[in-house]
This record gives sequence, structure tokens and C-alpha cells, in this order.
Amino acid sequence: MRRRELLLTLGGAVIAPRALRAQQKAMPVIGYLNVNSPGSAEPFAAAFQQGLGEAGYAEGQNVAIERRWAEGRYDRLSAMAADLVGRKVDVIVAGGTAAVIGAKDATSTIPIVFNIGVDPVAAGLVASFARPGGNLTGVAIMNTELMPKRLELLSELVPHAQVIALLVNSNNPNADRIIGEVQEAARAKGVELDILKAATESEIDAAFATLVQLQAGALVVQAEWYFGSRREQLVALAARYAVPTIYEFREFVAAGGLISFGTSFTETWRQVGIYTGTILKGAKPADLPVQQPTTFELVVNLKTAKALGLTVPPSILARVDEVIE
Repeated sequence: MRRRELLLTLGGAVIAPRALRAQQKAMPVIGYLNVNSPGSAEPFAAAFQQGLGEAGYAEGQNVAIERRWAEGRYDRLSAMAADLVGRKVDVIVAGGTAAVIGAKDATSTIPIVFNIGVDPVAAGLVASFARPGGNLTGVAIMNTELMPKRLELLSELVPHAQVIALLVNSNNPNADRIIGEVQEAARAKGVELDILKAATESEIDAAFATLVQLQAGALVVQAEWYFGSRREQLVALAARYAVPTIYEFREFVAAGGLISFGTSFTETWRQVGIYTGTILKGAKPADLPVQQPTTFELVVNLKTAKALGLTVPPSILARVDEVIE
């Protein structure tokens, strides 16, 4: 008998090939939730893809990715997380504390792999580093804990600065805690600390204009996801106002910033990619320890230091991991 499709007999049931294909498991889907914008996060997104590849997954071949970018708008994260949950993604990758909180509030069953700059235990996200419990695990950069160290390094580099400003994002859930810790470090160093708040591009411009009025001799930029997406603007303003500034990661210094101290973001995103692939293969977040960086990078741009009239002291040069000239 001639027919358009041969019928397959399985266990006494007659099934057409088209119906058989429909029964096969669809390609797994990753929900990618990030507070940044795509352009600024490009090197970190590439590192995530590298980690996925090491775990055996390639986008478009055996995994799909649904991306949601908040572009600095923290108020959009909850709705974006809910949308990913509604699409029944297999795992959610969340970058930034606010994104992780949004994802956690949206689901208690879909695995969540995070990349955050705070202590996840203290934030109530996991039970412990060794055994997270629940549906969350990932990488904790501990950037918030490094903020006092950044002030100390900046004070060492610019010893004549009696007034140092701290730029924070008022929308960041950790802003108040960071202010308190950096204020304590400033008191220990005997310098005055002025607080500047900015949550938009125009507010960042206004904050730098205020630096002149405050006569601040240096600036510490909060280790913060939105500020990371505005690194070109921040570096350009620091140059325009000739204010020595310390940042959280080397990409700021590579763009012309003075100094940075922190972990490698590309390495943490690679680890997130590996964990995501591991979970897609069946591992449970509750059983995967939260990873922490073991090394931190101190990067200095000597060309920028020269333009600011600064001589980098031997005490810093002896510890530097990378010099950009």
C-alpha cells in the first residue's frame, strides 16, 4: 500500500513518524536574567558560553537560551523572572543580587545559578556555602566585602586626599551596607568620606559635577552591576574631572581607568556556565557548593596615573598583578 508516511508499530500501537518526533524531549532552555545591558556584558556572556561548552553544551545545537536584560532597571527584574518561569525554562542563570532575589521570589523549584557580589548565606539565599540546600547555587564574588580594601588602596595611591567620595547606586539592595563598611574604613584611615548616589546615566553625570563642589581628592566606585555597564561613561568622567578613581574589575582599567581591585569576572562567569551545564545533566543545586574566588587582581594603568600627576608607590607596584601602560 502506498502512503505518504509509513506507519511505525510500537508495542501494538500505530504511531506516525511526525507524532513520534513530537513525543521526543525538546531542547533544554536556559533563562538568562541580568541587570546589565548586552553590550557591556559581552565579554562575560562569552565566558559563560565557554563554561557551557566545557560542560558539553552549545547554544543552538543542544541548548537554547532565553535572555532578559534589565539594562540597569532593577524594577524590571521581578517581571522578567516571572516571565522566564512562565516559559518553563529548565534553569535560570541570574547575574546580580537583585536578579537573584527576583528569580528566587519567582520560583522555588526551577534551579537557579547565580553570580553575585555578596555573601549569599548572610543574604538568606542559601543555607551554607558547602551545602546550599533549596534550588540555588553559583558563584559569590564577595565584592561587597572588598569595598573597604579598595578605599585603603586608593588612600595609599593618593595619600594627599583628605576627602574621598563614594559613588553608590541607590537602587542597589546592598547600598546602605556598603556605605557603612566604607565609612568605617575611612575613619580608620583618618579621611573624610562623602557619599554620592546615582542610579541613572544623568545622575552619574551630576555626581561627578558634585565632586568639584566637595573638593574630593579621590573616588571609590561601588562594585555594582549597573555601574559595570556604565564603565565607559565612568572612566570618561573621571578623566574629565581629573579625579583618581578605583573600580572593581580590570575592564575599567583597560578602558582607561586608574586602578581596580577584585576578582576576574570572566572566570566567575565561566564557572557559572560549567555549573549550568552540570545542572542540565541532572545535578541538584542543593548538592553543588557555592564557589568563591581564591585570587584577586590588582590592576594599575600607568598612563592614567601619569595624566593625573600621580606616582604609583612601590608598595602598590610590588603587589600589582597587571600593569597597563
